[in-house]
Amino acid sequence: MTTVSEYLIQRFCDLGIDKVFGIPGDFPFPILDAIEASETMQWVGCINELNAAFSADGYARMRGAALLCTTYGVGELSAINGLMGSKAHRLPVFLVVGSPCRRIVHQKISTYHTLGNGIYGNHESIVEATCCVKVVLTPENAITEIERAIKEAFAKSAPAYIVVPQDVGTMPVVGTVGHGAPMGEIRRSVSNPVELEAAVNAIVKRLKSSSRAVLLPSALTARYGLTNKVERLITKTNIPFALAPLDKGFLDEALPQFLGIYMGNESIPQGLQQVVETADLVLDLGGHVNEHVNTGFWTSRIPEHLHIRIHEDWVQVGEHIFVDVAMGDILEQLIDLAPTIPTSRQGALTYEQIPMAGTSSDPTSSAGFYPRLQRLLKSGDILAIEAGSCELPLLGMRLPEGVRSQAQVLWSSIGWAGPAAMGIAIAEPSRRVVLVSGDGAHQETMGVIASMGFHDVKPVIFILNNGTYGCENTIWKPGRNLYNDIAPIRYSMLPEAFGCRDWLCRSVGTIGELEDSINEIEQNPQQAAYIEVMIPAAENVPLPEEALDAYFKLKTPTDI
Repeated sequence: MTTVSEYLIQRFCDLGIDKVFGIPGDFPFPILDAIEASETMQWVGCINELNAAFSADGYARMRGAALLCTTYGVGELSAINGLMGSKAHRLPVFLVVGSPCRRIVHQKISTYHTLGNGIYGNHESIVEATCCVKVVLTPENAITEIERAIKEAFAKSAPAYIVVPQDVGTMPVVGTVGHGAPMGEIRRSVSNPVELEAAVNAIVKRLKSSSRAVLLPSALTARYGLTNKVERLITKTNIPFALAPLDKGFLDEALPQFLGIYMGNESIPQGLQQVVETADLVLDLGGHVNEHVNTGFWTSRIPEHLHIRIHEDWVQVGEHIFVDVAMGDILEQLIDLAPTIPTSRQGALTYEQIPMAGTSSDPTSSAGFYPRLQRLLKSGDILAIEAGSCELPLLGMRLPEGVRSQAQVLWSSIGWAGPAAMGIAIAEPSRRVVLVSGDGAHQETMGVIASMGFHDVKPVIFILNNGTYGCENTIWKPGRNLYNDIAPIRYSMLPEAFGCRDWLCRSVGTIGELEDSINEIEQNPQQAAYIEVMIPAAENVPLPEEALDAYFKLKTPTDI
């Protein structure tokens, strides 16, 4: 007979998930045994629960969903920062938690991972806040409740919380056990045909009367598995498109219709803001998020009456709202019915490679690093972008043809990118993952290097070492702030110390040394690389006062 734990793992295998990220613990032992016995599912042990959650986040971005397993209380609480990031970025990550045996709970006797007062579940509301649904499995409800968790997670594109008491995990499932639907067959929402037809007609009518339309596709379309449809719509209509920072990297930036990165006054290239904000129609796929980096310190100014918003299950066209319409259905009909735009305006903009700077004898710097990184990237690569000083330069850098990127712009938890890069690499083993991180962010989760070596993940990693929380130095007062100091670590020695075998490790302080390292990386494409790039701390100077006020809005407004 199939146990609850065995059925749970089988169901996630049916979905198309083949890895579980986590930390072992006593209460989830039945779940861990089911994973180990599975011919399809594999356990990916991580250095801690936060790293596991970040890795699951990266995996979900590539595969559509991910599985994270922890023990009760201490494990799940350690993972909640990562889960909240997945919730912010609309990722279905299934958190499976092993909890104490029901005999212990009913007797209200104390055990570890509790407060010692015989009360159980007093932390669960905290974890629930990171998820869209919670289910507690029993032998009788396992089949229906697992399906409910899956349905809600995909409908809302958000994490789900599954609790399995230790005794329940060992018990046989009550009911007929079969194979469930794979991820691609799960219907996330069903459109009301009347609302759908009206919404599509309204959008097509506006497109036909437009001569200067611009498309703003969001990464939410990728979360719902619609990237291919977005690309088909762009190709069919020839409509020029821009990406916001939150959405960078999910579409090919080599497409001829690509305009650049739209973020209000900070848009790249110069002139893009005017192109977007003077368009006679802006078609927003997925919802433009009003976050400060995403909007250039809230300076996006798209006229409301020219803004069409297509959300996951509703549409706004001017003052009109259409409900119960699935985004995938809208895109499918627009591909068939939307007109082809005869001309585009991207030719007026210049958005090319970053000019090369520096000579071989010059010390390494940001100006010398980024153009060389841009030329290192090759089709098929995935660039993992850490929050911090490197984020804005990388978000503004045009990606070469076939290169994709991932960043955590909205939740922006420093340290995310390292573990996420591992999850991305495990999800896409045939593609090279290039990680760029500052040293301060890297210290948060640098134990992931040990996990990468242990699981034979072979990324290319650049750690930009300026000896401080450089980003924080740019957004506050001048002078040295002692709280931004960080421990001096010999980063290039970490892979060997963490047991990584045959990694290319270098610490570079000149442009020549950087170029030599990049040449070695290109000559050894199957080898992991870890390059520490020295960056002068003097680069990180505070932004102008007016920029800081735009960032924090601390001053009393006087220009009313």
